[in-house]
Amino acid sequence: MNIQRTNSEPKNNRGKMGIGRLIMQLRRLERQPLSFGAAGLLTPSEIHTLEAVGPEGSVLMSELASRLGVTKGAVTQLVARLEPKGLVHRSQHPTDSRSTLISLSDKGCEAVAAHEALHHDFYEQLRAQFSEEEIEIFERGIEKFADFLDQ
Repeated sequence: MNIQRTNSEPKNNRGKMGIGRLIMQLRRLERQPLSFGAAGLLTPSEIHTLEAVGPEGSVLMSELASRLGVTKGAVTQLVARLEPKGLVHRSQHPTDSRSTLISLSDKGCEAVAAHEALHHDFYEQLRAQFSEEEIEIFERGIEKFADFLDQ
């Protein structure tokens, strides 16, 4: 969708249009799976779950839910999608039989590395388009906007 704007529009209307357009594009991206090497196609929520597990070892399901800011039920559903793909392993906690630990498989670690490379490439492209000052302003604006939405 290409919206024509004029310079005579009040600045606050242009900002509203830009934020609305950004939100719509982010929603579209959030539903679009990407390929992460041997892991195949993963949705953003799946790859971010793998990233939150981290390659350093095992994490409790409850801790994973906290890291992602979602419910334990949502994490259970995500892990249930990732496990058959061979990206994570579930195991019982060694001292608490009520707790489940999640860890990345080798394929899950490869997917996280591919995701990190994707982010690196994105920021390289961003640096080619904007000056360091523009990037700093953009990042501060994004932080303020995210903080505002968290209220």
